[in-house]
Amino acid sequence: MPAARAYFRPTTASQRRLLIGIWQETGDPLRAAQAAHVCLRTFYYWKRRFEEGGLAALEHGAPRGPKQPYRIDPLIEAEVCALRLAQPTWGKLRIAQEIAKAHDWQSVVAPNTVRRILQDAALWVAPAEATKKRGSG
Repeated sequence: MPAARAYFRPTTASQRRLLIGIWQETGDPLRAAQAAHVCLRTFYYWKRRFEEGGLAALEHGAPRGPKQPYRIDPLIEAEVCALRLAQPTWGKLRIAQEIAKAHDWQSVVAPNTVRRILQDAALWVAPAEATKKRGSG
């Protein structure tokens, strides 16, 4: 079982000001990091931001990444919807294969992504659940 990763909350603006203030007074990065309760790596991250933007750069935290970094190309989404409307009996796998065929057999979209696209466009109807046959013996 892998070891649990420790969670460190993001630094606050007051922590960052303290970090840079002590560093400016003493010139000692380790002492500044210890006083602000952060690691040296965090110190050097905020030091670079301070040198680039001054005290104003310390007021706002680190930028967060994009909210949907792996969103599929809108042209592919339109192609998925067009195939579904043209062939309503095709499932997610067949649509993914047909799009791959149209794109020189390059894997463009996964079957589950096809399902998500169709769900977002209100074109997805969940397949009926298969019932088990009970056999004798």
